Amino acid sequence: MEYVTAVPHPRTEAAAPARSGRRSLAVALLCGALGAAVALLASRQRWAEGTASVAGGAFPLTAKGSEVTGVPAALAIVGLAALAAVFAVRRSGRLLVAALLALSGAGTVAAALSGASDGTALDEKAAQASGDTAATAASLSHTGWPYVAAAGGVLILLAGLLALRYGRGWPAMSGRYERAGASPRARGARPVDPDRPEDLWKALDRGEDPTGTEPA
Repeated sequence: MEYVTAVPHPRTEAAAPARSGRRSLAVALLCGALGAAVALLASRQRWAEGTASVAGGAFPLTAKGSEVTGVPAALAIVGLAALAAVFAVRRSGRLLVAALLALSGAGTVAAALSGASDGTALDEKAAQASGDTAATAASLSHTGWPYVAAAGGVLILLAGLLALRYGRGWPAMSGRYERAGASPRARGARPVDPDRPEDLWKALDRGEDPTGTEPA
C-alpha cells in the first residue's frame, strides 16, 4: 500500500507568517499602550504615607509617585513615543527603536521597584513641615502603586521584545504613501504604443510623457 504525503498549499504556508505578524503587532500595540497608561496613572497615585512631629502632634504626610521618582512616568512617555516610532522607521532603525522601547520598559520596572521602599520624599516633607532639616518621617508605610507602575513597565518591555523579534515583518507608515506615489510604470503599467492614439491620450491623462523620454 502506498501512502500519499499531503503537501501544504503554498498560500497556506505564506499566510501563516502573516497571521503571526499581525498577532504580534496587535499584542505589542496593546501591551505598549496599556503599559504606558498604567505606569503614568500609577505615578500620579499615593506611594508613601507617614507622619511628622509638629508642635507636639503628628502631622500626616503623603507622597505621590511623581514626588518619589519621576523616572517611571518619563520612561513611560519615552516608551509610548518609541512604540509609535517603530512604525515610522525600517530595517536597522526599527531595531534601534525597538531596543529603546524595551529599555524604557526595563527602566520603568527598575525605577518603580526602587521607589517602592524609598522614604526620601516624605523625609523632605517632614523637614519642611517641622522646620527642622534633620527631621524624618515617622510611621512610614508604602502602598501597592509602585508595583502597579512596575507591571506597566513589564508590559512596555514585552512590547519592545515583540518588536525586536517580529518587527521586521511589521508594516511601516510610509509604505502606503510610497506605493500611492509610485509612477504607473513602476507599478507595472503597460508601455505606451505610439501607434495607438488611445494609449497616447491615456498617458497624457496620467501625466506621463507618451514619447517615453525621461525629464532631465
